[in-house]
Amino acid sequence: MVIIVAALILGAILGVFIFIPGHPTSGHSKSIHSSANSNKASKIYSKDEVTLHNKRDDCWIIIKNKVYDVTSYVEEHPGGDAILAHAGDDSTEGFYGYASVS
Repeated sequence: MVIIVAALILGAILGVFIFIPGHPTSGHSKSIHSSANSNKASKIYSKDEVTLHNKRDDCWIIIKNKVYDVTSYVEEHPGGDAILAHAGDDSTEGFYGYASVS
């Protein structure tokens, strides 16, 4: 069951990578980068800000310190509500199937 959920989350997130590419951050303060497309400057989000986007109609996830707005994908996700398990939170482990080293 865990493998199925992880595979579904992985598939959902792979489909999202084209929507909001981001850039990893470094430094003392933990922040997450995102940009809508390559023509716009990166936007930096705090973990607290991402946490607010944890609903079906406003769903953001974090993968390797990059923020992805997956709201438009939630209804199409093949695993149904499984994608909401990490809404507003870090989905790196579910996406890659292991704990990521920053």
